[in-house]
Formats: sequence, C-alpha cells, structure tokens
Amino acid sequence: MSFAWHEIRDHLMQSSSTLGFQRSFDALRCAHGSIARFPDRAALLEALHRGPDSPAGKNRILRALIAAAQDDDGASDCAVTVLLLALWPGLDAIRRRAVARRIAPVDEIVSDILARTTEAIRSLDLERVTWIAATVLRNVERDIIRARKSDAEREGFATAIDPDVVPALDGQPERALQRARLVDDMRQFIGRDADLVSCVAVEGFSQAETADRLGLTEAAARKRYQRATRRLRDRLHEIV
Repeated sequence: MSFAWHEIRDHLMQSSSTLGFQRSFDALRCAHGSIARFPDRAALLEALHRGPDSPAGKNRILRALIAAAQDDDGASDCAVTVLLLALWPGLDAIRRRAVARRIAPVDEIVSDILARTTEAIRSLDLERVTWIAATVLRNVERDIIRARKSDAEREGFATAIDPDVVPALDGQPERALQRARLVDDMRQFIGRDADLVSCVAVEGFSQAETADRLGLTEAAARKRYQRATRRLRDRLHEIV
C-alpha cells in the first residue's frame, strides 16, 4: 500500500468534518472541561497551533485529549484523530528527518510514524509526563530510530544513529561526537538553550520545527534563540 503523507492528513481532516464526528466531539466537550469552550475540531486546532493560550494552557488541552483517547468509549477514536492533527507539524518534521536520513523506504516511514504515534497516545502515562507534545514526539522519533537500528544490527549492518540522542546527525560517528562536544561547549555559555541553537544553527531545522521538538511556542523559541546567539557573540568578542 502506498502512503501519501498529505493525503493522510486530508483524509483525517475530511473524516473529522462529518456529523458523526461532531457528535463524538460534543461528547468530549461534555466530559472534559479543558475542551468545552471549543465548538468543533477546527476551533480546537486553531487554538493549539496559533491561539494565544500559554504553553501550559495548550498542554492542558492535550492532556485532556490524551485522557479521552485512553477512555474505553465511542469518543476515543475522535480524540486520537484530533491529537494526530494537533501533533501533525511535529510529526511532519519527524517524517522529513527520517526521509533525509534514509532510514527506511518512505512508505514504511509514514506507516511507522502513524502506528507509533497512535500507540504512544493510547499508552502514555499521564502521571509520569508533564509536557505532552514534546514527550510523544520525542518517543515516536526515538522508537523509530531504535527499531531501524535493531533491524540493521540483525541484518549485520552497522549504524551510527543513537536512538537515545534525538535529533541525530547523518554521517559517521565522529560527526555525532563533534556535535555532542559542540553542544557541551555552548552549554557553558548559554545553558539550556544550547540544544535549541544547535538544532537551528548547526542541523538546519527551522525555529518552528525546533519549537515543536522542544515543546515551546514558536515565539518563545525565537526569543530564546535570539538571546542565546547574542550571548554567544558577546562571548566571542570577549575572547577575540
């Protein structure tokens, strides 16, 4: 079966626009106060992707959706669909990185992402997780890399990708080691923002992609990136 990524999203959007889906969504609204203010799926996604709510507020919405997805009732599938659409920007970034690394055929990458994300949604332990989006996305990408690493080892091939270091670099182990050293060096000057700067300035991800990866809003990632690079420049001037 051939999986076209954009067609899957289109299908999710269409299936979540039916009257039956709206009935299920209304049941979610009645059962979960964090969702009650949204009249439909479109309003909820708009709030999560572009709304003015704080990261903590958006996280509460995602937490309610996870709880609903894990309920054994008719609205469970509705919650999973909404969560897939809510996480889509981050999932798309995972897909593009996996394709760029050539860790598997494109169709396998797509089906693996969807299956693992659905499983992560259904099995996430809400008592042990704080930031929903960041945790789900990180676990999905880590598990995909880990599975491909295991497959390669069984087939007798070596792989330089460490599944516990996400995102990872393409190329030889020396490059991954150099990145780790670079991040450690930057962390001395800019602390927790070293990973953010590395993702944008070294690995070439956009600030929006990096924000999804680190569980930040795009605005927060942009401000922190600007502050961090300014501190690095000031430090370089002191050295020179």
